[in-house]
Amino acid sequence: MIDIALILFGYLAGSLSTGVLVARLLGIADPRSDGSGNPGATNVLRLGGRSAGAATLLGDALKGAVPVLCGYALGLPATTIAVIGGAAFLGHVYPVFFGFRGGKGIATGLGIFLAWSWLPGVVAVLTWLGVAGLSRLSSLAALVSFALAPAYFLAIDQSPALAGAAAGMALLTGWRHRGNIQRIASGTEPRIGRR
Repeated sequence: MIDIALILFGYLAGSLSTGVLVARLLGIADPRSDGSGNPGATNVLRLGGRSAGAATLLGDALKGAVPVLCGYALGLPATTIAVIGGAAFLGHVYPVFFGFRGGKGIATGLGIFLAWSWLPGVVAVLTWLGVAGLSRLSSLAALVSFALAPAYFLAIDQSPALAGAAAGMALLTGWRHRGNIQRIASGTEPRIGRR
C-alpha cells in the first residue's frame, strides 16, 4: 500500500508545474503560451531571466528527487523506486493540475537520476553540461544525456530496473523533443542565452 501511495505522490509532485508557478509569482509571461511554449527551465530563463530560470530548474529537480528519496527512506525495492521516479517524470510531462500540458522533463529527470543513484546521475548531469557547453543547445544536451543514461545505470549501478525506467524516460524525452530535433536538423533551434 505504501508503494502505491508513493507512486501516486510521485505523479502528483511531478504534476506541480514549477515554471508556471514561478511565472505567476514573478509576474512574467505564462511559459506555456509564450516563448517556446514549454514550461521548463530553459523557456522560463528566456522569458524571465536567470533567477526565474534557476528557481524553475531547482523546483523541477526537487519534485523528481523528493518522491524517490522518500521511497529509499522507507526501504522500498529498486523496482518500486524506479516506478516512483517514472511516475514523477510522467507527472511533469503530463501534469493533472495543468491540463496535462507539461514540460519536457529534463530538470525533473536529472533530479530523478541523481536521487536514484548519485554517480550515474552525476555522469548524466555532466553529459548534459558538456553537450550544452559545446553546442549551446539545451535540447541536444537533453537528448544525448537521456539517451546515454540507461547505459550509465547499467554500467555503474548495475541496476536493470533503474536502467529500464531511464530508457522509458529517454523514449518519452525523444518524443517530446520531436520539434526540437527538426529544428536542430535545419539549424534553426534557439541556442542557450538567446531570447
